[in-house]
Amino acid sequence: MLHIVNKSPLQNGALDSCLRMAKAGSQVLLIEDAVYAATAGNACEGKIRAAMQNLQVFVLGPDLAARGLSDRVIEGVSSVDYGGFVELTIANPNCQSWL
Repeated sequence: MLHIVNKSPLQNGALDSCLRMAKAGSQVLLIEDAVYAATAGNACEGKIRAAMQNLQVFVLGPDLAARGLSDRVIEGVSSVDYGGFVELTIANPNCQSWL
């Protein structure tokens, strides 16, 4: 299953809910303001690193670039472009958006 999170983890509990509910082997895509969670040195870095033990974590590259964060991605988090976003949705018959 693909879990898509778009809210900042500092202003919303969507990421926490997602990470708590996602089953091992699932994929998580961080978009819009959720990309802050994928950056080194942020308050959620430990949660993301722990989640990567059981989940694949992706971040939307254009959203990182729009926020000037492209050079701060946590090691192991994969950046995808819009085509990669589409590929993730095609590869996963079930998608859950966390609002």
